[in-house]
Amino acid sequence: MKTILIKKALLSPSGKEGTVDILISGGKIVEIAPHIDSPQDCCEICADGLTVIPGLVDVHVHLREPGFSYKETIATGTAAAAAGGFTTVCPMPNLNPAPDSPENLERQLEIIRKDAKVETIPYATITRSRLGEEPVDYAALTPFVAGFSDDGSGVQDEEAMRIAMQGIAKTGKILAAHCEVNSLLRKGYIHDGEYARAHGHRGICSESEWREIERDIRLSEETGCRLHICHISTAESVDLIRSAKERGVNVTCETGPHYLAFCDEDMQENGRFKMNPPLRARRDMEALRAGAADGTIDVIATDHAPHSAEEKSKGLEKSAMGVVGLEISLAAVYTYMVKTGIISFDRMIEMMATAPRRLFGFAGGLSVGNRADISLVDFNREWIVNPADFLSMGKSTPFEGVRLTGKVLLTIAAGTLVYDNLEK
Repeated sequence: MKTILIKKALLSPSGKEGTVDILISGGKIVEIAPHIDSPQDCCEICADGLTVIPGLVDVHVHLREPGFSYKETIATGTAAAAAGGFTTVCPMPNLNPAPDSPENLERQLEIIRKDAKVETIPYATITRSRLGEEPVDYAALTPFVAGFSDDGSGVQDEEAMRIAMQGIAKTGKILAAHCEVNSLLRKGYIHDGEYARAHGHRGICSESEWREIERDIRLSEETGCRLHICHISTAESVDLIRSAKERGVNVTCETGPHYLAFCDEDMQENGRFKMNPPLRARRDMEALRAGAADGTIDVIATDHAPHSAEEKSKGLEKSAMGVVGLEISLAAVYTYMVKTGIISFDRMIEMMATAPRRLFGFAGGLSVGNRADISLVDFNREWIVNPADFLSMGKSTPFEGVRLTGKVLLTIAAGTLVYDNLEK
């Protein structure tokens, strides 16, 4: 493992906090100082004009292996993560086989050990085969997973969720809940709002999300289970979570960069605008932005969900649900949330790196003694999103053609250079 010295890295895009040198050895940060002399046999990296940030953490991605490698592989998905500044990712369990037993989980872990470019900590399922019925052996799976989730579908039966929360509470792990009431979906596929009505589409009502959030908060309060609510998209969801936090419920949540940047007024007749949950109304987007600013929303996670080009080419009604985000997330949040003054730069780093590490107990961070997970970013560089340039096999994103600010140029994971786009 090489010794790396990063020279003259900015501590913030403004440059007001000055610059530092960072010495990395043995996979850890061993010194941060205004000036460090270069040791022998050292790889020196000039970061002049670049901002150093802690490696980002995405607690909600879909890497599609095992079972769906025509959409994405762990190799391509983690390469995309490194290019986006992520050093830890947590793949969801809608796989084949689903990681609902140590044996099935081992099939995924074997691929991770062989192919992952960055730290990859999977979720196990909440229920057998993600059917929302029989609980899995939580204790047996706990040492190997970030938490438990049936993401892709909500656990519909209240008693099944209560039993799951009771079991997961004993492990201390997080239950990451996809909250969706199936009976309220009514075959919808975009938000039940103005765009759907104007263009003759079937809508998904907001209640399908917040109604199950309301139930799961109540069950978390009852059982003491650590509840993390995935990809919230509605104003009501923000209000419910804010209220629960105020009364001391152990609940956290995430939203995606696309929900902070777009609403259903931005929709087009194209599968790259189709994801679950859908882009909601402007009032929902504004509530999410406010929730990110006031701390109600803890984490920004991409819900990176790659599909084949064919699966995303069938318009809003028939295209598969899901868009990719690993390679544009940081720039999207910086452009739409930091540059506009909605949140500070430090708050962005909190939501994308510090908070997920703290909540899930992951290593890394930008301080001496921590595992060396860091990225160098040019926050002055503007670029236009061109999915053809993505390392991910998935190319479908509502950010296609959008001008963003902020480009990751180098990523180091556990002291190893995993992405290098610095000009030679």
